[in-house]
Amino acid sequence: MAIPVEVKIYSRADCHLCEEAKATIEAVAEEVDTPVTIKEVDVDEDETLRAEYGERVPYVFVDGWPAFKYEVDADGLRRQLENP
Repeated sequence: MAIPVEVKIYSRADCHLCEEAKATIEAVAEEVDTPVTIKEVDVDEDETLRAEYGERVPYVFVDGWPAFKYEVDADGLRRQLENP
């Protein structure tokens, strides 16, 4: 069984870009053969994260590596998930 690829989304409530990013990630995750776990982190729930990311959300990491900021490119994410 393949090891899941973790996609972590740093986001905040009422953020339309965050909602779009999450929807893109979920759609791509359903298309690829690689198992994907999606973890969403609200930066406003932690002062350190809020200070670090400020308004720079969504910020997306794939397997611990920075991958996307503000928008998720579906083709780029698909390539990363298909070639972990």
